Amino acid sequence: MPEVLLYAAIAGLVLYRVVYQQVRGTLLSLRTLVVMPLLLTVLGGYLALKALPGASAAELGVLAADLLVLAGLGVLRSTTTTLTERDGTTFQKGSAITIGLWVLTVAVRIGVAALGTALGVDGSLTSASIALTLGVSIAVQNATTYRRIRRRGLPLADRRPAVSR
Repeated sequence: MPEVLLYAAIAGLVLYRVVYQQVRGTLLSLRTLVVMPLLLTVLGGYLALKALPGASAAELGVLAADLLVLAGLGVLRSTTTTLTERDGTTFQKGSAITIGLWVLTVAVRIGVAALGTALGVDGSLTSASIALTLGVSIAVQNATTYRRIRRRGLPLADRRPAVSR
């Protein structure tokens, strides 16, 4: 039961902080690009490491494939957002295609878990790695977005309070 609550909390956080804000549009800073994927990847890595001793080679293979596909979807999601300058930083806004790719991301994650179950590869690593796979996918998306920002010469606010003199 506690794991279900943790996964529900992760899903709610990702839906709001990532998907909703991308579709609505949000101002970006280095902090907004790094914090969420870092938290998800660290939490997911910890949970996956706890499940690792009981994992089979097949389960590790399914996880590797899942990470590769979701990382690729992260790159694609980044390319579907528009980046413009606003209020001294970069404003990012997703599109209908971004929403579709998020739906595909979730469907792929569920599909990989279902495929693993159908192949008899349904150990605890599969469920324990949800935060890790989402964290990596968002990290790749944000790294791609950061690269696009730098290539276009757009500003990126650091969100630190100004020092008064």
